[in-house]
Parts: sequence; C-alpha cells; structure tokens
Amino acid sequence: MRLAVAPNKADLDGLSDEELVEVARKGGDNAVRLLVKRNNRRLFRVARAVMRDDAEAEDIVQETYVSAFTKLDSFRGNSRFSTWLTRIALNEALGRVRKRRPSAELAELDICDGVNGGSVIMFPTSLKPPGADAELARKQVRNMLEKAVDDLPDPFRLVFTLRDIEEMSTEDTANQLMLKPETVKTRLHRARRLMRLAVEKHFSATFSELFPFDGARCERMADRVIERLRRQEGP
Repeated sequence: MRLAVAPNKADLDGLSDEELVEVARKGGDNAVRLLVKRNNRRLFRVARAVMRDDAEAEDIVQETYVSAFTKLDSFRGNSRFSTWLTRIALNEALGRVRKRRPSAELAELDICDGVNGGSVIMFPTSLKPPGADAELARKQVRNMLEKAVDDLPDPFRLVFTLRDIEEMSTEDTANQLMLKPETVKTRLHRARRLMRLAVEKHFSATFSELFPFDGARCERMADRVIERLRRQEGP
C-alpha cells in the first residue's frame, strides 16, 4: 500500500470504517490514521486479554495494522472492518502463545472453575466516584479490576473482554473466537462469577473499616453522654 496525501481529516470524520478503507486503498494516509485511532482500544484490549502484558499487546496491535494495511485487497467487506482487524489481532496473539506453548490450543483451555451456579456481577462502564479524590479512587478501582481480569483463565478472559469490556454481542464474540454461542454464554457466566469472587475478596478485608466512629468523634460522644448523665443526676 502506497501512502499519499488524501482528503483532510475533517472531511473523513463522518465516513464509516468501510468507506475509509476505500479511501485508504487509494493511498489516503489520513484515512489510515483515522482507522487506527478508531480501532486502537479494542485491538489493545483483545491483545492484552491474550498476552496479559501491555508492551507485547501494543506490539501486536502495531503488527496487526501493518499486516492489515499492507493487505487491504484481502478485505472483501463480508464483515465489518473492525471485526476483520480483531481477527488479525487474535491470530497474531494466539500465534505467539502457541510458539511459547506449542501444545496449547484455545479450545483446550476451556476449563471449569469447579463451581456451578452463583450470582452474576455486572460492572459499570464508567467508574466515577464523587469527591475531590475521584481520580485516585477511580484509578485504584480500575487497577483492581484489571488485575482481576488478568487473573481469569485464558478462555474466560477473552470472552469477558469481548462481551463485557468491548460490549460485543454473543454472536459476534462467538464468530471472533470460532465458538458456539452457548459456549460463549457459559464462559461469560463463569468469568463474571470469578470476577465477583475476586472483587469480594479484595474488599472483604476493608469491611471492618466501614462507617468509622472513633478518634475525636468518639471522644465528643463520650463527653456528651457524660454531660447528659450529670444533668440528669441534678445538684
């Protein structure tokens, strides 16, 4: 693919990914740049779900784009461009895993967590605690959730990332991972349950610290009680 100066970015913002692909095929570097920005987050999340390493996930994303934009003619438009990119990223990531563990196949990793049933927890797409320390609190919660996701078994982590983080449909997730929809639902249920248990374990140690009533506040209460008792005793 040969890059050249193409229409201004402002003229491209309203185009769909598939329309941008047509511009990119003609050498539109602005179209390529916009397609990259639109798909960065999903590809990074998918790659990281497999590798559990930021640097390697970023490298996979870069390789995905290079592979895609040098072979744009192979994109036939039978699926969304983002779906096509995601498949390339998954293949790249899983290929690296297989090189490390030649006998490991995704289907073989479909292990059971040994616990059936259990309630399901749904995570908000936006974590915005109130107050001046909102950013710090949000970062702490995000770090905790990211670790919980990293600790999920491989197949559960992939499904959880696509379904609950990227909010892809069951059908699209099944197509991406070449699974039956029923398998996607089962893995998602188990992933959510493991996430719930991880969150409960993280916060259970702090339950005893909720609603503190100590220090000066406790002292003032004691003073008020003593004062009331003395008043009741009278002179």
